[in-house]
Amino acid sequence: LVGPLPTPGIAFLTSGMRADAGLVISASHNPFEDNGIKIFARDGYKLPDAEEAALEALIGSDELEAHRPTGTAIGRAHRIDDATGRYAVFAKGAFPKDLSLEGLRVVVDCAHGAAYRVAPEVLRELGAEVIALGVAPDGTNINADCGALHPGLAGEVVRARKASGGITLDGDADRCIMVDEHGQVVDGDQVLALLARHMLGQGTLAKQTLVATVMSNLGLDKAVRAAGGRVERVGVGDRYVVERMREGGYSLGGEQSGHVILHDFATTGDGLVTALAVLGIARREGATLSELAACMERFPQVLLNVPVARKPPLETLSATQRAIAEVEASLDGDGRVLVRYSGTQNLARVMVEGPTQALIDDAAGRIAAVLEEELG
Repeated sequence: LVGPLPTPGIAFLTSGMRADAGLVISASHNPFEDNGIKIFARDGYKLPDAEEAALEALIGSDELEAHRPTGTAIGRAHRIDDATGRYAVFAKGAFPKDLSLEGLRVVVDCAHGAAYRVAPEVLRELGAEVIALGVAPDGTNINADCGALHPGLAGEVVRARKASGGITLDGDADRCIMVDEHGQVVDGDQVLALLARHMLGQGTLAKQTLVATVMSNLGLDKAVRAAGGRVERVGVGDRYVVERMREGGYSLGGEQSGHVILHDFATTGDGLVTALAVLGIARREGATLSELAACMERFPQVLLNVPVARKPPLETLSATQRAIAEVEASLDGDGRVLVRYSGTQNLARVMVEGPTQALIDDAAGRIAAVLEEELG
């Protein structure tokens, strides 16, 4: 037992302590009532989908009843008293040893979650003046109008307190959205772009390739190409990013939502590690967060959610496919269309990127209307 600790801390401890598995009870970025179980294998990586599905089916069946231990056969639980300290030392390894954060005023929003102690402590130990938000968890307020899903709160405090920037984490601290010195959001795509640019310059981006998802902004591809690299895209979900990174031997990947995997350092997304890596680049280059984020110019993007009662294969929806083709033709290579079903909700998501907001708003609306009519 390690007590409240960021999810990536469990991944680190599972591997480092040679445990058979790591279990996290977490709602991740969701409200507290959505608590579930995250499982890490002994190597610190999340289980594949198929293994998780098999475990879920087994737990929900009666098959385990005959094998459940009782009495003294259950075993004992032991608390690891220095777990937070071990993780803090690990996380600080992402920041250059010859630098410090002295002179920086940093806002950190821990979303009333697992990093509420360790994140502010690590930043202070590295020399920063820390303004901590979301550090009063009561069991029900996790992610409530704060943290990585609501970075505007940190942005307001950055502006009000004239801070150097802000860090926002989600409840289990495996994702990070940053805020620059002007209070403007620096999302996961922008973080990936600035990390990739720096790593390309240092020759440390494996195979000059960044792994992102189909939801990442087209501006990310443009920024990475300009720096001499390439972007490979996979399906939505950090586990798919990590799987492709392991298959291809890549060192950097992530999502617009703030999951960033620095594979030379960690086996999973780690919000605190990501923030320290970015701050390290800022200190090394003597740059502000807004200057670093300027390496990527975001394409206007719109995402519409269309309620659906059923989810037939999208390729069988002829009217929707015609609408998509018409929009793609109008973009003439200067944009992108993605239509997919939500994996957890009865929704279809319509995402369009293009040169102007007016153009993509109209295009996404047309596709959504056809989709709604066809599935109505």
